Amino acid sequence: MNSNYGKLYLLPTPLSEGDPARLLTAAELEVISSLKRFVVEELRTARRFLSAAGLRGHIDELELYELNEHTSAVEVEKLEGIFRDGCDAGLLSEAGLPAVADPGAQLVALCHRKGIKVVPMAGPSSLMMALMASGLNGQSFTFRGYLPAKTAERRHALQELERTSSRLNQSQIFIETPYRNDSMLADIIDCCNPETLLCIATDVTAPDEEIHTKTIAEWKKRQITIGKRPSVFILYSWKG
Repeated sequence: MNSNYGKLYLLPTPLSEGDPARLLTAAELEVISSLKRFVVEELRTARRFLSAAGLRGHIDELELYELNEHTSAVEVEKLEGIFRDGCDAGLLSEAGLPAVADPGAQLVALCHRKGIKVVPMAGPSSLMMALMASGLNGQSFTFRGYLPAKTAERRHALQELERTSSRLNQSQIFIETPYRNDSMLADIIDCCNPETLLCIATDVTAPDEEIHTKTIAEWKKRQITIGKRPSVFILYSWKG
């Protein structure tokens, strides 16, 4: 590690509204209160979280740098400068673990290239919490991220996930932009086999959390609407 640089702390954020102390460790909250620089996905959300996490009244004293899907590679490289004076910084995503299905991964990669120490902190992961609660195979699983947005490509991807799950006895975890949740569910029901299992984990850690695992045939009978609630989908098809 380069001793002239500060460290990058990877700081998970709560998955739902409420007191951060309910889901974050005391060690993480202590680190947050000690930092003056943060790389964040969205400024308004970050200010709200940091205020709730113990920095209320000190937000204007912080240095916040945006890193999101619109940040260019050149702008990411410039973030090296925030560590050069030996000052530590924290990386925040919109919710959950930073750098997992998250643009913050670019900063983590930069730190490894430059010899900047990366320190992951404990916190909630909707993906792992959904898998824990699904009853599906937690010994072998794959996170597939976001599937294609176009219907034909998405349906093809779902059928491929189903085949992969059956062949490898492997849970297939994926996510969707909330406003496309119901389109995703409709495609899953329409193109997957009736006996295939699907877990839908919605609003994980929130008071109205719902986590259910049922066959495609059972989901079809329920005719539910997810709406724009953050959700994790897990597909499992095993004929062993």
